[in-house]
Amino acid sequence: MKLLILLVMLASCVSPACAQDWAKQSLEKSPRHQEWVTVKHDNRAVQSYIVYPESKQKAAAVVVIHEIFGMTDWVRSVADQLAAAGYIAIAPDLLSGFGPNGGKSSDYASVDAAREAVSKLDQDTVTADLNAVTTYVKKLPSANGKVAVAGFCWGGGQSFRFATNRHDLGAAFVFYGPPPTPETYSAITAPIYGFYGGTDARITATVPATTEAMMKAHKKFEPVTYVEAGHGFMRSGEDPAATDPNKKARHEAWERWLSILKSL
Repeated sequence: MKLLILLVMLASCVSPACAQDWAKQSLEKSPRHQEWVTVKHDNRAVQSYIVYPESKQKAAAVVVIHEIFGMTDWVRSVADQLAAAGYIAIAPDLLSGFGPNGGKSSDYASVDAAREAVSKLDQDTVTADLNAVTTYVKKLPSANGKVAVAGFCWGGGQSFRFATNRHDLGAAFVFYGPPPTPETYSAITAPIYGFYGGTDARITATVPATTEAMMKAHKKFEPVTYVEAGHGFMRSGEDPAATDPNKKARHEAWERWLSILKSL
């Protein structure tokens, strides 16, 4: 009977976003200033997690867009790691106000419930939220006015889409997210950098057509596919139980990401 209960518990936590104790522990050990801020626009109040670098100089900012699972400890840990690298990082909870009783991601009863809610978000509302958060972080006294956007999975798709709407971005980083429709590419002004998993055919199969369409639109798109890495390798590559391909891909992608950020 005990074995059956254990199996049921494990089955209920098959989501990659489940059990991120390692990410939470990393956050708890961080010496950097972390806080939640409320970014208001129109009739919206977007709860956003921001982490500041320990720096004497003004810093560039990165807007971090969460996965389809909503705000998680891992997403917050990514913001902290970016701050450790010298950037102001802000991660908006795009489920703000849509959770139970007007709550956010953490108020949903399960990861599956949050995932379903994210999948139903209105695209224009997401873009409006991202616009407000980007403007907020860009105007901070400690910011130097340069802003990039990055997203993972669902957030990767939103990062690409946001670049078709916001024209003062230094760069958009798309981690294994789907592209927007090609007819919107002409509005892009920022370079787009893609990060894809070699075994993630659902998303990676879109790269050739996207590359061709971006070339026709005369836009910069630089995709890299990491051999044998799966979908979500930036997160799963940090997990203590990570496979070697995901661990390697995460390391290489992180180094590439930081290198590009330094060039902005």
